[in-house]
Amino acid sequence: MLPAQPQTDSIIALATPQGISALAIIRLSGKEVIKITEQLFTGKRLTEQPSHTVQVGTLGMPDKPIDEVVVTVFKEPNSFTRENSIEITCHGSPVIIREIIKLFLQHEVRLAEPGEFTKRAFLNGRFDLAQAEAVADLIHAETDNARQAALNQMRGGFSREIHHLREELIHFASLIELELDFGEEDVEFAKRDDLKQLISSIQGYLTLLIESFKQGNVIKNGIPTVIAGKPNAGKSTLLNALLNEEKAIVSDIPGTTRDVIEDEMILGGIAFRFMDTAGLRHTEDKVEAMGVSRTRASMKKAALILYVFDLSRATTEEISIEENEVKQLGIPYLKVGNKVDLAPPKTLKELVNQDFIFISAATKKNLDELKEAILSRFNVNEVRQGDVLVTTLRHFQKLSETREALSRVLAGLESGITGDFLAMDIRQALHHLGEITGEITSDDLLANIFAKFCIGK
Repeated sequence: MLPAQPQTDSIIALATPQGISALAIIRLSGKEVIKITEQLFTGKRLTEQPSHTVQVGTLGMPDKPIDEVVVTVFKEPNSFTRENSIEITCHGSPVIIREIIKLFLQHEVRLAEPGEFTKRAFLNGRFDLAQAEAVADLIHAETDNARQAALNQMRGGFSREIHHLREELIHFASLIELELDFGEEDVEFAKRDDLKQLISSIQGYLTLLIESFKQGNVIKNGIPTVIAGKPNAGKSTLLNALLNEEKAIVSDIPGTTRDVIEDEMILGGIAFRFMDTAGLRHTEDKVEAMGVSRTRASMKKAALILYVFDLSRATTEEISIEENEVKQLGIPYLKVGNKVDLAPPKTLKELVNQDFIFISAATKKNLDELKEAILSRFNVNEVRQGDVLVTTLRHFQKLSETREALSRVLAGLESGITGDFLAMDIRQALHHLGEITGEITSDDLLANIFAKFCIGK
């Protein structure tokens, strides 16, 4: 299904964050927005000004001016949306912003939906769907790696690869379709050996893209890391030490932490979301029991567990029992031996060859060693300009579906099936690739994607 037709009405939204600021930017897009703004603007005639020019004047009705503003004019098709567009820079008072938007709403302009400016840019052919999704990724990038990965995709690196794969498949698909038109003459326009070689080559490249999702997903979304262990093992102290701030309450009283406390930090260019959890133990306290339940739920969803053992009290037998419980979850984990400065020498000797990271969270001893061990679990290279990475689950799924369809083509070539069945599977592969870039899409898909954008983008 082709994308919906571009919309022609006029939209408005605040493009800068809510709240008090020195300046704010309000965006408008639509065929009539320059004319509408001109009616409300005291200054030069905006319809007569060239595109990409800035005008200073007063905005509001003649008897009720709102603010002195700077108006930037963008004329179609030379704007972000490829429509006539206006950007109003005003003072950042919420009252001024509200009054300006209300004024335009009274002049046949409506509030923009989330992501509608970018959606219009896509519908008007400024870029494809994968590039449009990268706009949101760029806005939400929290690390330099995430920024570079989103920028590479927005500039079309990933899209070019997909377009190239589609073009090669379309060529063979058209030859097979041509064969079907001459079915009674037993001709072969698409050489089967060449097709088999092409499919194998595309399969290999698809596999590289699919495998890049492991790194791309980590770069984009960060790594949820749960700090777990028994009460008073030093979990909250460890969280505070990692963040270098008093985020969690530390107490000698067991069961102090009753809910998940989390915060984020950047290690080696990766965003880690550390979660301090309630101590794992059986308790009759209903509130603490709820905290323990949430701890277990968080552990199951984690990408990494830092399991903290209190070396000052735990025996090697107790440590072994605890580790077996963690191991059953099937989640990567690190064994963190805390309070090493208070541990009996006999305990340390028995644990020395068991892949423990010995720390003292209270004194921050060996904290750098722990950070290095955390990073070593995720082999993420620096993202450079031009690198192609899959960072979106939707793209990962469509690439996987494409590879499955092409596997059926290869199986069909091996078994000698007729061209109509080969064409069917190739068309299916083309469909999945087209869904990535938006050449094949639906209103529901677009609504789902752009609903995740902020209002002014």
